[in-house]
Amino acid sequence: MASLKKRGRAYYAQYYDNGKQKRVNLHTESLQVAKEKLRQIESAQFREEEIPLTTKTPIGDILEKYIKYKSGHSRDKNIPKINTYLRGAFGPVCEALQVRNQAIAQKAVKRPSAGSASIISISHIEHLSAEVLSTFLSELIKDKRVSPRTANHYRQTIVTLCNWAQREGGVRFPGGKNPVADVKCYKVPKSMITFLKLKDIRTQLDVLANDTQLQTMVAVFIYAGLRREEALWLTPDDFEWSMGNHGVIMVRGKTIDGKTWMPKTGEDRPVPISKTLREYLDSYREIRKPGTWFFCAPRGKQWDPDNFSELLRESSSKHGLSWSCLDYRHTFGSQLAMKGESLYKVSSLMGNSPEICRKHYAALMPESLMESVEFPTDEMPSPTSAVSQSSAEPPRRGFLKLVVNNS
Repeated sequence: MASLKKRGRAYYAQYYDNGKQKRVNLHTESLQVAKEKLRQIESAQFREEEIPLTTKTPIGDILEKYIKYKSGHSRDKNIPKINTYLRGAFGPVCEALQVRNQAIAQKAVKRPSAGSASIISISHIEHLSAEVLSTFLSELIKDKRVSPRTANHYRQTIVTLCNWAQREGGVRFPGGKNPVADVKCYKVPKSMITFLKLKDIRTQLDVLANDTQLQTMVAVFIYAGLRREEALWLTPDDFEWSMGNHGVIMVRGKTIDGKTWMPKTGEDRPVPISKTLREYLDSYREIRKPGTWFFCAPRGKQWDPDNFSELLRESSSKHGLSWSCLDYRHTFGSQLAMKGESLYKVSSLMGNSPEICRKHYAALMPESLMESVEFPTDEMPSPTSAVSQSSAEPPRRGFLKLVVNNS
């Protein structure tokens, strides 16, 4: 049997090996971690040199390494999101999590809060546990009143961090497994998608008639189903005007001015241009100024996504409209689904998986499924004939004859 000893703030494991007493420094100040290490020693009867002692990694050091790793493996726009969740969970405990934009920092300080939810205050990442994370998420929902969806984002960010730390960061957690992997996700209420009906499409495009570029951009979202950034990254070379009936938009990755962009799924896709959309595009091409971007900002540069959304919101709100780029994209998928197009085709055009399209648009296809429940009737036997056949006497089999071979 092994026992725990404490010297100062450090814990030791004391046990006997071949009759000799040994004492091993467990390199932890946490009683919970020390008990787990002691359990490993007792259950597997490890020798001193074989004891899989956990590491002792400062939380700031591992976060600094992780953010550097993510900067080279994630899309540029995802890095600030990851940093925001890590900063909200652990605080600015390393240089990478410091807020450098003072305007944003002051805005965050002045923003009213519904409570004072604490951060995960640990000195070493090995101190993370399911209980610590679960408590933190509960406080987020209770004190800061974040949504279950946001709480799940925090959970997934920390689970992914621990997976990387164990796989590539040189961290060994107690028990040899991710300590927060068993924390359950919160249930997120299903939200209904919003989209424009045919009369709404006409209303939306008509109110933008005085701004040809903005009107054409909204038409691209509605009639081609592009994501916001997919449209903002379009160049003149992405349009194949002679392909198909009315042309094709090539949604594809590119590198411009040293900045690389890829579609959300990482795969390029062609989107046919409809007759209606072609009319808007032709009108816009007549006034478009030469430049790198097909849709450029007022100073000729690429649109910032948030600035574009703000301009669109202001233009539409003047007429009492509040639809967003996501609503326009859902309009494309919804209208095709209601027309009876297969969800596989819709998913291919939108750059989504068939499962995502089924989740969003399957409920919009009831009319196209009405005839699917009918069985063919021309060659199907009636119930009475089926009964009469089953009750009829089965045909007699012929008698067997014995054949003798005398040879």
